[in-house]
Amino acid sequence: MNKKPVQRDTARKATLAAINARQRARERKRTALIFGGVGALILTIIVAVSIVVTAEIQDGNAAKEAAGRPIEGVQAYENLGRDHTLDPVFFEQSPPVGGNHHPLWTNCGIYTRTLPKANTVHSLEHGAVWISYQPEIGQSQIDELAALVGKRSYVLLSPYPGQDAPVIATAWGLQLKVDSADDSRLPTFLDKYIQGPQTPEPGAPCSGGITP
Repeated sequence: MNKKPVQRDTARKATLAAINARQRARERKRTALIFGGVGALILTIIVAVSIVVTAEIQDGNAAKEAAGRPIEGVQAYENLGRDHTLDPVFFEQSPPVGGNHHPLWTNCGIYTRTLPKANTVHSLEHGAVWISYQPEIGQSQIDELAALVGKRSYVLLSPYPGQDAPVIATAWGLQLKVDSADDSRLPTFLDKYIQGPQTPEPGAPCSGGITP
């Protein structure tokens, strides 16, 4: 009996088994590398998201802490009238911080033209903050103020020719005058006084009025 064909067949099977074993080992290694890479990527994403979320929480806490403290330079005004009237109204402050005003309010938003005082005071009564600026401060500063306002609700931004400071932030009965759009007190003023404790009519709308 010839044993050579049997031996060759056995050797071939052994060779194929070894090749298959090596192939399976490579596939297991590749699978491990893929899953390992995916796991590392997921871990990196989780760490990155955690860092971002932590930073946002810290920034939010810092903003709340800053808003809870008195803001240097804020001037307060008391005993302001709140009657609605269609008659002309004289305001002692410029921009006005409160007083008798028009029955319709100015819709909150970003404006490139001056706003009617009597209507905008009504917006302050509803908890809005009015940021006004001298038109000559330059476009870069105006753009910075627009970015500060962003998508915040209950904020008005507009030029105010003749005001005695480059930028003025006004809430009902409160006013802050600053020299530049990048003054760090401006975002704190917004955080503290948009629908803040000074608001005579909290929850009243800043839309549905007039858009000058």
